[in-house]
Amino acid sequence: MTSLRKLGSSDLEVFPLALGGNVFGWTADRDRSFAVLDAYTAAGGNFVDTADVYSAWVDGNSGGESETVLGQWLASRGNRDDVVLATKVSQHPQYPGLSAANIKAAADASLRRLGTDHIDLYYTHFDQPEVPVEEIIGALDELVKAGKVRHIAASNISAERLAASLEFSDREGLARYVALQPHYNLVSRDTYEGELLDLAERSGLAAVPYYALASGFLTGKYRPGTSVDSPRAGGAAKHLETERGRRVLAALDEIAEAHDAPVATVALAWLAARPTVAAPIASARTVEQLPALLGVAELRLTEDEVGRLTRASA
Repeated sequence: MTSLRKLGSSDLEVFPLALGGNVFGWTADRDRSFAVLDAYTAAGGNFVDTADVYSAWVDGNSGGESETVLGQWLASRGNRDDVVLATKVSQHPQYPGLSAANIKAAADASLRRLGTDHIDLYYTHFDQPEVPVEEIIGALDELVKAGKVRHIAASNISAERLAASLEFSDREGLARYVALQPHYNLVSRDTYEGELLDLAERSGLAAVPYYALASGFLTGKYRPGTSVDSPRAGGAAKHLETERGRRVLAALDEIAEAHDAPVATVALAWLAARPTVAAPIASARTVEQLPALLGVAELRLTEDEVGRLTRASA
């Protein structure tokens, strides 16, 4: 049985891989999404990450498609209490921004789509610096007090704004962020390491990194001279053009071979071993893509292997 990880200072315990819900209702239809969710939970997974905006960017979608699919799956399986459910506010076309009124209206809309009376982890998706942290935290605290949200978290926020938010929560005795969702992986380290990571570590926040596999580049399927049929292929393939990208891929290949493990598993295992990281986020369009992601729960890299990847990605 894979041991669960405590999420920061909260009472939430999560599987060491958060299943990304961005594909539900987009590149994975309802049936395929259900199959992926079933396989993930059957393997011991309990942490699903979505957002109210997924997937408004698709022609014919209006946002909330992922939450709707997820809500239907939870209802059909009757397993709401077994799942740590995370969603986000600020980017839905009908509920943009982080005003107090919008946060509360968006949360109610998410709850309706998810078919539940509470969200376990509610993120501000993108910070809105023109809105005072007092207004944002105040609104989130009201949701917690109302029982609609268990814990709050932040994504895409500066260290300065995060510090101000934490100070306000502590000073006023209001709900306090317990987790942070940064863009972080082997080919994107400065998006988290430094001031933000240091603050998270000092403040007892857990990190739940997104783009953990760099849009698929860190699965190892992107190689010189190959083409990949994926909506994200362009973004992933660009890492092949950098010396760091090629260096990281070479180190991943060596370590993956030593463990007889997929490259993606090794990339996630490096992330899971980093300070503050509780669970990287990765998504799967098909059940066949899941084993390489789930392997992070069992793979333990040696200190030397972690060091080699850290140096290769510098």
